[in-house]
Amino acid sequence: MKNINKTLLAAAISLGMLAGCNSDDDSKAADPMVRFATFNLSFDRTAAGMLTGELALTRTAQDALLARLAEGSLKGTEKEKAEHVQQIRNVAEIIQRNRPDVFLLNEFDNDGKGENTTDLKAFNDNYLAHAQHPEVTAISYPVLQNFATNTGLQSGYDLNLDNQITADDGWGFGNYHGQYAFAVMSKYPIDTKQIRTFQNFKWKDMPNEKNPVIDDCNNAKAPIPASRVCGGSWYASEVWDKYPLSSKNHADVPVRIKTDKGEEVIHFLISHPTPPIFANAAGHTIKHNRAEIAFWNDYVQGLNYMTDDKGTKGGLAKNAKFVIAGDLNADPQIGDGDLSAIQDLLNNPLMNQAITNGTLIPVSEGGPECVASKDTCTRYPNRPTPERITNSSGLQLDHVIPSANLNAVKSGVFWPASFEAGYHLVYSVIDGKPNIAKGVSSDHRMVWVDLKLD
Repeated sequence: MKNINKTLLAAAISLGMLAGCNSDDDSKAADPMVRFATFNLSFDRTAAGMLTGELALTRTAQDALLARLAEGSLKGTEKEKAEHVQQIRNVAEIIQRNRPDVFLLNEFDNDGKGENTTDLKAFNDNYLAHAQHPEVTAISYPVLQNFATNTGLQSGYDLNLDNQITADDGWGFGNYHGQYAFAVMSKYPIDTKQIRTFQNFKWKDMPNEKNPVIDDCNNAKAPIPASRVCGGSWYASEVWDKYPLSSKNHADVPVRIKTDKGEEVIHFLISHPTPPIFANAAGHTIKHNRAEIAFWNDYVQGLNYMTDDKGTKGGLAKNAKFVIAGDLNADPQIGDGDLSAIQDLLNNPLMNQAITNGTLIPVSEGGPECVASKDTCTRYPNRPTPERITNSSGLQLDHVIPSANLNAVKSGVFWPASFEAGYHLVYSVIDGKPNIAKGVSSDHRMVWVDLKLD
């Protein structure tokens, strides 16, 4: 982010002087309507600890920093920090406007192990607990859950075969362990003892999966290393035997929701598969993305091949209620990846077909407007169903998929058009150029689904 919209900044500062710390009641009574959401926040930073420092700032400290940014007295790392603070505030306002009850936060950096919730609490207390705009009210989440990640966790091997160890050689891409991690915030209790994670489950242990074969043999942008040949395997056997399926993690998070008829348990199935771009001659990211998505299709069908990090084997119990959520980095209609896995997932009869293929597919007004413009969302100008896109690239990458045995009644993508409230959170002019991504809030949009439990 090079700059910040001066009008928005001035408004944010003046609001900061007035805003109180009102928040929702942490206790959640029986409520038949529950909103599940996914949001890639773009809280990844260039170095470990940066996000921690930004989130730890009190409201007063934020205001002081943004005031100095507005007057133009900041440079270098201080300016970058102030711009990040404004980005975090805008993301917080998006959450306050949409008010999800249970949601996944993709790209929320942590220490790699996800063993504490200090940063989540700071985000809760220093940003979400303060109204970010006169049109919204503060919000608070009593339940905070962090997760370990494979991003930035060095493998010890030269995975990309370039004769050096870099970020490309982590089990999941990351410049440091914990970059691009994810977390959950919830109004409802999580049965933490029953959480299942699959950080260490091996890719080779999925049925029909094999060491990626070099099959893109004449691509100057993805040359075959001297140590490999067309038609051969990319990874050495020793590496393939250790390669985890999850580029971050796969987690089954049981959420306990009180209703008038008793307690419902909904399994929040969360992940963030690797994007199918920057592929090598074996198309490794394309095949990896497909496998990470296919895992959930197998899991909800109760297949028995997977083993979680506690050693428990098997998939989801029959008739269990679930919501699959995440930046899956896969559009069922268009894009760089193998579309078969996301299509199979959406077409699976265990999924709520009104959400995946029917009248309740999450849409927005802002998506079509962005695609129709000549200076934003330019990558896929002729894509079908632009109302479904969730990313500034013009793709439908972020998904919330409830099970067929859940009653979905409403859904949406928070991408306001220029004539709708909240447009300032997805569009700004920075250094004379339109910005619809991290310079304002995120390059992804929140996707939500309302479920009626009664």
